[in-house]
Amino acid sequence: MHHAPSRAAIRLAISALIAAAATGSAHAQSNVQFYGLLDVGVESLNHADANGGRVAKTISGGMNTSRWGFRGSEDLGNGLKAVFNLEGGILMDSGGQDGALFRRQAYVGLDGAFGRVIIGRSFTSVYDTVIAYDPMGFAPFYSWATSGPATGPSKYGFTTGYDNLIKYAGTFGNFRFGANYAFGEQAGNTEDSAKTGVTAAYKLAIGSGTANLMATWERNNGNTVVATGNRDENTVWHVGANYETGPLKFWAVRRDYNLRAGRALTADVEATTTWGGVAYKPNEVTTITGAVYHVDVKNVAAGRDADPTMYVARYRYALSKRTDLHVSAAYAKAKNGQLTGLSRDDAGYASTQRGVTVGMQHRF
Repeated sequence: MHHAPSRAAIRLAISALIAAAATGSAHAQSNVQFYGLLDVGVESLNHADANGGRVAKTISGGMNTSRWGFRGSEDLGNGLKAVFNLEGGILMDSGGQDGALFRRQAYVGLDGAFGRVIIGRSFTSVYDTVIAYDPMGFAPFYSWATSGPATGPSKYGFTTGYDNLIKYAGTFGNFRFGANYAFGEQAGNTEDSAKTGVTAAYKLAIGSGTANLMATWERNNGNTVVATGNRDENTVWHVGANYETGPLKFWAVRRDYNLRAGRALTADVEATTTWGGVAYKPNEVTTITGAVYHVDVKNVAAGRDADPTMYVARYRYALSKRTDLHVSAAYAKAKNGQLTGLSRDDAGYASTQRGVTVGMQHRF
């Protein structure tokens, strides 16, 4: 004979199920976001070839590189979360893929009171720090903060992203710390192709504004050359500051670049890059930015160094919180008749170059 369960037992069972569901949701809440940034425009550029010709072209990325991706997290309880990010670049002028499918980022990790640790492909700790100290925000058109003009013996910059990466970032009060290590994955020698970086930043109040100070160090190893027993070692460090008060924001940064060559009869490469800028925001929708970048080349004979300088101005108008119009103009000049250009990717064909871009950016 079967007995119907009592109402008390039913209420107890229902309460237990509700408690279990609540506990499960508290420790397994997750979210996934599909996002992107689309930036496209038109550029007019002089000295675009060896004949001094001018070109007008559609460009992908004026203020920022176009990209799309997925990111998300899962609540693991006790303040701990699992996180992930998959992000790839887009060529807006052609609709093509900019590099590998998720070349920009592809990682998983853990986030908690201790900070965040991730493993996979991601931006370097130096990139994560220095980007806040570039007036142009590492704009593809026009900034030399990640690297100088492409026509020199080296671009005198730093690596923006690593494969095979383990990265840590943590914020404690007004201090921020970062560190990363990328495995070289070379059998028999763990130092070959290995990459290391550390960063620190500090925020403080000065007068009516807020200042941020930062310092970074990065070392990228090449592979050992059998003939010499040495390897290339690329060392880059930065020191910089920004200061914001009312409608004004200021930036100043110095980068020292040194490549110690591992090959016989190959000269070392050295340069110091400095930049500064100011942004003025007279209202909520308008930002006017000016910046100057200069590369002091130190590895060539006197009278042959280019020591290029670039001057940039940008007007940005926000149509909404997610959509902007922007106009940028830049002028680059090298010394001693050496070649230079505005782009950190395309070769220059003269000792000067001028460019103007007009574009639109939308974030989703």
